[in-house]
Amino acid sequence: MAALHVARQAVADAGWSAADLADAVLFLGTSRGTADGWVDPWPQRRAVPLMAASNSLHSEPAAAISIELGIHGPWQVQASGCAAGLDALGMAALWLSAGLARRALVVAVDLPLSPSLLDSYAATGILSKNGLNDPYSPSTTGILPAEAAAAMTLEASPSNGPRLLGYLANADAADPIGMPVGAPGVTRLLEQARHTFGPPAALCPHSSGTTSHATLEPSAILQALGEGTVLCPLKPFTGHGIGGGGLLETALLAAFLRERRLPPSLPGLTCPPGLTMTPAALPPDAPVFKLASALGGKNSLIALQAAP
Repeated sequence: MAALHVARQAVADAGWSAADLADAVLFLGTSRGTADGWVDPWPQRRAVPLMAASNSLHSEPAAAISIELGIHGPWQVQASGCAAGLDALGMAALWLSAGLARRALVVAVDLPLSPSLLDSYAATGILSKNGLNDPYSPSTTGILPAEAAAAMTLEASPSNGPRLLGYLANADAADPIGMPVGAPGVTRLLEQARHTFGPPAALCPHSSGTTSHATLEPSAILQALGEGTVLCPLKPFTGHGIGGGGLLETALLAAFLRERRLPPSLPGLTCPPGLTMTPAALPPDAPVFKLASALGGKNSLIALQAAP
């Protein structure tokens, strides 16, 4: 299982012991859980009567990780579509800041590359029709789904790694599929983030590749953060990992911030007018934002800061 694999890697990287895991909390983000293996069965799926019910549940990956790693603290699942990974990370951060736990394991996973699930994306009109993974190009026609799994550990005590400054979220409450005209929710969220955490050194945008998103997101960024904002789009490297993609992109950002630098952009990408994809030197203490937008108008944001 991809979620269990990345969870084990994150715990090993953090150096957590069995005692550390015992009282940790677990937050998992996913859009469909293990539905791909249930809707389109494949040989590796645990096709035994004991697993018949859990194979169809969003919660199965979280339950499996809890059992396999010996996590006795509570676990919860965030199933907010493309924002699920960021929401899981944000909820874990809130638990730690409230003193409800000392350690949190955050995992996100989505494995949408099955015929039935891809057909559902195609039916809504958001699946790419030309295979172009250049999210702000006038020729972009939709998302390019990818399998994604990522895990991160959080601790309440200070560390030498990147810091998670905070989490914000809102909803447009306007459209079940795309952003409403003007992307007001994204604009409000970015303005709130700038006011709360300060002007960002860079923004890792959602950059889904849908035709409406290609124009609406840059406009919202310009309105909220101003001209010259540095964009670090990562989906051109990874594809769109749906509920697992936001945490995967955050983990990639954190890896660069460990070295006090920003990730490069893929050469040749279309850059929206007024914005830039040329990372500058990372100013001390400047935040870096990661944005995610889900179907139904759910917008989420994580603010990170480079290692000291």
